[in-house]
Amino acid sequence: MGPKLIVGVYPGTFDPITLGHLDVIRRSLKMVNRLIIAVVRSNSKNTTFDSAERVRLIQDSLAEWGLDIEVASFDGLLVDFARARGAQVVFRGLRAVSDFEYEFQMALMNKKLAPEIEEVFLTPDQSYIYLSSSLVKEVASLGGDISAFVTPSVERALEAHFSLRDGK
Repeated sequence: MGPKLIVGVYPGTFDPITLGHLDVIRRSLKMVNRLIIAVVRSNSKNTTFDSAERVRLIQDSLAEWGLDIEVASFDGLLVDFARARGAQVVFRGLRAVSDFEYEFQMALMNKKLAPEIEEVFLTPDQSYIYLSSSLVKEVASLGGDISAFVTPSVERALEAHFSLRDGK
């Protein structure tokens, strides 16, 4: 009998994916045989990109980093998505104490709903600890240089989005 296949899921809005997210992805890959990036299709957040665009941007960013990882969007409960994909682990990124309370509550609820699935919290490298998709979008909307925070494909997509919005 061969080694056990360990499948992990890294869920999020990823609007858009940042180098901080990619850092968590790269480190998650050290713990699982297969990783699925799970893009939340709809939630209470008002997203800049629709779920299909976010999936494409993640795929493009992963390709730029030489990573071949499944990316899928989903609606509904994360634990249902994870079970359907045979996942045993859910990865959560934490940047600050403010993230912890919400993510911890979600982890406890998920544990009640799916006790067989473990939740693992990862902090990004300290060079990305302050980075958020919202902050990147704000800088991009004001014409700032975001090349140190996102991949070239995401940078192009944000520039196009904000130039169209502003009628440039």
